[in-house]
Amino acid sequence: MTENLKLESDATDFKRQSCDVFPWFALQVRTRQEASVAQQLNGQGYEKFLPLYKLRKRWSDRIKEVNTPLFPGYLFCRFNPQDRLPILKTPGVIQIVGFNNGPTAVDEAEIRSIQTLVTAGVPHQPWPFLAAGDRVRIESGPLLGLEGILIDVKRSHRLVLSVTLLQRSVAVEIDSALITAISPTRLRQPEKSNPQDQQVLASV
Repeated sequence: MTENLKLESDATDFKRQSCDVFPWFALQVRTRQEASVAQQLNGQGYEKFLPLYKLRKRWSDRIKEVNTPLFPGYLFCRFNPQDRLPILKTPGVIQIVGFNNGPTAVDEAEIRSIQTLVTAGVPHQPWPFLAAGDRVRIESGPLLGLEGILIDVKRSHRLVLSVTLLQRSVAVEIDSALITAISPTRLRQPEKSNPQDQQVLASV
């Protein structure tokens, strides 16, 4: 019995170590089952990543902050795409996100950016996806080295990080003194807009 448990543990450790050589993939899962699926994948020895953010919810007598998936209905996992059946058989998993009837890897740099943001502990929130725009780099602080799209919303600077495959973005408030433009600034203004709600993008 003890030997069987050791073999299972060794197999799990081997799977966890070997996963490091594989790319990240996005899994579409049932809404409100993100944490459960993540826990199951972790138990199977897979490296998973479920980014969360604090959402303020109003109850009848108080306002409470709860940890909520940054990308509702999705989480990320490293695995061998040639051996994906165990992933698909995990309860709660709907499909592996991809194109042409096959899984598509998520950009490694995009995952690292989201991981850095989450572990830094700075306030962040979901944001409408920006497919193109001007990029800046953070030069100091806990988010040092991150690159993203700079926008101005009601006089507050935010850096937008994106997961292209999911067409989802995340925004984090930053101090404009800590950033430098990667290339010259271009202003994009709609023909008719409210000046207070205007978004200013800095260029790629």
